[in-house]
Amino acid sequence: MRRVNPPPVTSLLALTPFTLRVLPWRLLAVTAGLGPLLAAVPRVTDAAPSPWQTVNLLRAAALLYALGLAFVLDDPARHTTATVPTGRALRTWLRLALVAPLTVVWWAATLLAVPGEFRPPVGDVTLEAGAACAVALAGAAVAVRLSQASRPGRQVASAVLLTALLTPLFLPDDWPLFPAPGTPEWPPAHTHWTYILTTTTLILTRYTPERPPHRRAT
Repeated sequence: MRRVNPPPVTSLLALTPFTLRVLPWRLLAVTAGLGPLLAAVPRVTDAAPSPWQTVNLLRAAALLYALGLAFVLDDPARHTTATVPTGRALRTWLRLALVAPLTVVWWAATLLAVPGEFRPPVGDVTLEAGAACAVALAGAAVAVRLSQASRPGRQVASAVLLTALLTPLFLPDDWPLFPAPGTPEWPPAHTHWTYILTTTTLILTRYTPERPPHRRAT
């Protein structure tokens, strides 16, 4: 008798409680909680912050949360779930969907923690934060796809942090990425952030499915 697999929606609903339990909520809560604290620093200082200081606090908050997202695809049971009817791509997108509400709340709270008169353009800094998160998630997807590691989050987070620290040192002068608001470099920098977000989103989409089985040459 031919086996009939359950519809993907049914499988996802069945997987949701398990996925909720294994996601790194404690780590995400810590990295998310640090965002508003960093952004609120200008509220507790006597001197008015410069636009450069404010935007860098938001960038630091985005980087911290991205480091937490690097652990979202860690799956201690990945080798026992590889054969379930629901493919890894759907299981990955389920994880991202469950984390999305926390991400929205984190970023809204982080932006609101910045005094309104010092807040940089919201759309542009949101683009930067989204790109940073996409880099971490794409790195995690690539690590899972190309290795047998069940918990590559630590290595991915280390790579993201190292990249964030070294990138400003090696960027060419005609490719700005971290300018201050209001400078001539601000618009082209966010064109570059758009490229980064688009590229990493495509990589994430490309590397979420299981690796095709190797075919022997005949």
